[in-house]
Amino acid sequence: MSDSKTLRPITESTPFRSQPTQNVQGWERIGSLAGGVVMMGKGLRRGGFFGLIQVAIGGVALARGISGHSSAKDLLEKSRQDMNTVRTKIERAGEELKNLKTEAQVAAEKTAKTTG
Repeated sequence: MSDSKTLRPITESTPFRSQPTQNVQGWERIGSLAGGVVMMGKGLRRGGFFGLIQVAIGGVALARGISGHSSAKDLLEKSRQDMNTVRTKIERAGEELKNLKTEAQVAAEKTAKTTG
């Protein structure tokens, strides 16, 4: 008679934490893996402060390749989507202004004919 309860990780039940989507695929991911390994190797061989910086940059590239997610790329894509949304709204507003101008011209011509 076992009364064992299954334990769920905390991250599953947290509503604010979502799994990042993979936005790095194919050759870009392979390049990140290879570049990260090379950078880390060069940094370890070099040593010192600049070697430590190289290891850190290589680690970030390696993590990007392993996880398949890049926060920087995610931010750039979000900015691009926001810019496209704004562009669409501006184009729509321009079309509405053209329509209003045409309607105003037609109305002005009608009033000029009736009063003149």
